Amino acid sequence: MEEPALPSPEHTSPQIHPPARLLDLTRLIRRAGRRPTGIDRVELAYLHHLLRTPVPLFALARSAYGYVLLDATGIADIAARLDGTRDWGRADLLSRLARHLPPQIRRAESDLRRAACARCRPMALARMLRRHLPDGFAYLNVGHSNLSARTLRGVRRGGAGRIAVLVHDVIPLEFPQYQRPGTPDIFHAMLGRVRTHADLIIYNSADTCTRAEQQMSAWGPVPAGVIAHLGVPRPLPGKLPPGIDPARAYFVVLGTIEPRKGHDLLLDLWDEMGEAADRPGLILCGARGWANEAVFNRLDRLPHDSPIREMSGLSDEQIAALLIQSRGLLFPSHAEGYGLPPIEAVALGVPVISNDLPSIREILGNIPVYVKDSERYQWLSAVKALSMGPGAPREAASNAGFVPPSWEDHFNIVLRLT
Repeated sequence: MEEPALPSPEHTSPQIHPPARLLDLTRLIRRAGRRPTGIDRVELAYLHHLLRTPVPLFALARSAYGYVLLDATGIADIAARLDGTRDWGRADLLSRLARHLPPQIRRAESDLRRAACARCRPMALARMLRRHLPDGFAYLNVGHSNLSARTLRGVRRGGAGRIAVLVHDVIPLEFPQYQRPGTPDIFHAMLGRVRTHADLIIYNSADTCTRAEQQMSAWGPVPAGVIAHLGVPRPLPGKLPPGIDPARAYFVVLGTIEPRKGHDLLLDLWDEMGEAADRPGLILCGARGWANEAVFNRLDRLPHDSPIREMSGLSDEQIAALLIQSRGLLFPSHAEGYGLPPIEAVALGVPVISNDLPSIREILGNIPVYVKDSERYQWLSAVKALSMGPGAPREAASNAGFVPPSWEDHFNIVLRLT
């Protein structure tokens, strides 16, 4: 299948200088208090970049009691709390009444209301937007959240001249076996609404574009799309986490411990290595996810002196230090829309062994060692070869001349169309 071409401005009727932009922050508010993961980081990158542009920025979030609108002052206040430079405040009366919400979300929604320039009940979204935003504003939703028909219709009726949505992947439709119950149906409906209401769909990779457009084309005409690779910052390495011996060979796995990520394959490989004295360490960096009880049980049964360790909640600087001192990153994920961990590792000059996925090849070409997730023996051989010493794989990763995608390039593509 041909790779999707980048649409020209003529094909997408670009609005180069919208009178204002409205960024949806619903996902970040709903995940307040958690360490940001992939999609959260994208929404944060948009937040900080759009605050620096000359186009006036507003933000929208769906709370338990309706919609909340922020102007630039309110956005700066919430951004400081999302970044951790200011703590979330106390829960107000409304949040205390919303007992179904976790405590951290109650505090976040309370601060959201305190910082708001306007609030409304769900049915009044269009009226609120018409009152506070100039006609023809651009609405951007990059978090796979708050994409209900009510929101999208309200934004349009509220004066949006352009609705742009970032689609990160269509994994729930292609790999339903790795999802929570009900997620594929929910995602299917959400993607249908995006196809109906969006003027522009932003894709993080050509592979995501191809797969998403294949799904949507079965329902009717597909909105204009643009491919913009996500930026990959290179954090300065900090100190290694406590208990890590840099003199001992170890590998790093980065990502939530969920079925799609393939941790079970790596646990099998380490079992096959037995109790050999030269068996390398395996550091699992990521929180436990869902529907992965078999893997969780195996991890819980590990002896205290096991070379396999779980480490969650690490800072970017600690993860960078872990990667640089490691023999490599292992990435047996079964499916990815983009695949940030291998890109981050290669950007640091760290070798990567990865499942052979189109989205990884799209960005990294032949830099990683690719092994299909079904080839267990080849995985074991590749890990053993890399664990013997830095050698050629590290030199290949370090000398590949790889320049990771930047957020500047991403926004140069996206903002000329929104």
